[in-house]
Amino acid sequence: MKALITGASSGMGKDMAYYLASKGIDLILVARRKEILEDIKKDLQVNVKVIVLDLINEKNVFSLYEKTKDENIDILINNAGFGLFGHFIDTDLNRELEMINLNIKAYHILTKLFLQDFVKRDSGYILNVCSSAGFLAGPRLSTYYATKNYITKLTLAIYEELRRMNSKVVICALCPGPVATEFNKVAHGDFALKEAKSSEVAKYAIDKMFQKKLIIVPTLRMKLGLFFSRFAPWKLILRIGYNIQYRKTKS
Repeated sequence: MKALITGASSGMGKDMAYYLASKGIDLILVARRKEILEDIKKDLQVNVKVIVLDLINEKNVFSLYEKTKDENIDILINNAGFGLFGHFIDTDLNRELEMINLNIKAYHILTKLFLQDFVKRDSGYILNVCSSAGFLAGPRLSTYYATKNYITKLTLAIYEELRRMNSKVVICALCPGPVATEFNKVAHGDFALKEAKSSEVAKYAIDKMFQKKLIIVPTLRMKLGLFFSRFAPWKLILRIGYNIQYRKTKS
């Protein structure tokens, strides 16, 4: 088998690469930082291809597909993404548009193009790294939450379309809470919740993907949180959300 992972130079993308490699699965690793990708490649005992691209640029997303469409990829993991803490009136518009390009457009394009190939051969896995944010609204992290809502709901809709087609293609939404990655550093913020260990989330996600689980929520705390949020008034959920994430006072 062969997997393509975006955002593979750190965090869950990197940990997923190591875990998949431990299962003997060849890899195509995509990120902006070539040296880190090359170091990861040296560590792994499987065939690894490194592709250095910035997927904020839409042309690069299409280029990635063209470079890999004949590689007989079995697993697509859309993982690249970032957030931005702060009040909506204060956050940088250009940075938010870059976030939309990466968190939404890159996922959308790659999911569609690889899904079309997977459906033709009636096999393949797509794991979209979404978030528990995909079921909520996030004051002080508003654009990030909105992007994750888009990808989560898109993934769920595609699942039902595939089911109605009796397709053997598997699509999953990974919806963790805060995870110990570079997210906070890039987003200039922090969470008032304990972060899950990235390697544990990565392993859990891959195992559940192979079990064809649609919505993958790694921790009991987030499972319970999402369950009880169904019954709480929206205004209460928003107040809680506001207090969970906050902007750092120091950069």
